[in-house]
Amino acid sequence: MISFVHTGDIHLGLQFNNVSFNREKAMLRRRELWSTFEGIVNYTKENSIDFLLIAGDLFEEKYFTLGDIKRVRDILSNIEEVKVIISAGNHDYFYEKSLYNRVEWSPNVFIFRGNGLEKIEFPDLNTIIYGYSWDRVEIRENNLFHDFNIEEDNDFNKILLIHGDIGTKSNYLPLNLSSLKKLDMDYIALGHIHKPEIIDDKIAYCGCPEPLDFGEIGDRGFIKGEINRGKIEIDFVPFSKRRFWNKEIIINENMSYLDIINLFKEIHYGRKDMDFYRINLKGYIQNDIDVDSLFKSIKDEFYHLEIIDNTIPDYDLDALENAYSDSIIGGFIREMKDKGFDNPMVKDALYYGLGALLKGRVDS
Repeated sequence: MISFVHTGDIHLGLQFNNVSFNREKAMLRRRELWSTFEGIVNYTKENSIDFLLIAGDLFEEKYFTLGDIKRVRDILSNIEEVKVIISAGNHDYFYEKSLYNRVEWSPNVFIFRGNGLEKIEFPDLNTIIYGYSWDRVEIRENNLFHDFNIEEDNDFNKILLIHGDIGTKSNYLPLNLSSLKKLDMDYIALGHIHKPEIIDDKIAYCGCPEPLDFGEIGDRGFIKGEINRGKIEIDFVPFSKRRFWNKEIIINENMSYLDIINLFKEIHYGRKDMDFYRINLKGYIQNDIDVDSLFKSIKDEFYHLEIIDNTIPDYDLDALENAYSDSIIGGFIREMKDKGFDNPMVKDALYYGLGALLKGRVDS
């Protein structure tokens, strides 16, 4: 029996330049990427894992330094009993001047060198790991598995470690799912897609261990697996320090300022003192309630809060109809009243229309 941890897309060194949170939080997230990476490495040691599989994009080549890669080397050298296998991806691709080539790695670290599909044998663990490291930032065609034959290795546990995109029209090493299944691997450890996905009991994307922005909601962590006499068991292990939440709160015109504040206070999902929240505020809101003021009143309840204001002002229709009785606005209100507000679409159309008309003050 062998055990493994499958991770990837860690993106050490990421600058977090195009994010909605401030620089201080961005710098903290950079440090947390390192902390989570070290946490995963320590997990393999504490749980006597045989293999740590890193499926590409371990770091950001553009921002990484020689000091950074030495730090990675030192972290991995501390788990000398764990075999660390690395396939480089599009952000940390392997080439002559790659940082991967700038340090001397400890004997437990094995890196695929970008010379086509390679294999590394571990006879003492009865395992062969196949893999491929990128040598450039885009790969539009995949010929890696042409004439690929593993029949001679059938007595071994067989794992494929690769960074790529399942799909036929990708610039990031397109992978065909049916072709992968025909390879007869015991497990295929995929990287590149940041959302974890167990495709079947033998193929999985580990996802990124830490979410990077609001486009990456849901749990993040790594895949833990065991292969025993040809049978495999894999599980997703949540491991991230923080999560991103993108949720919706719907209000109505009968809600007071405090009612709306309480809706935010009653948010029960996640950890408000740790996570990133983006709330899409929708519905009808009283004219005298200011969303910016709401935000300032509630933001200290959260580590990070963003409110996207998609509310519609609630209008005093009778007052507006009287004030604009001889204009397009007055006529529009009367026409929509005749259609009846029991239909939510009618009410929505009225309020959106009024917003546009009042903004332009169309009075003729």
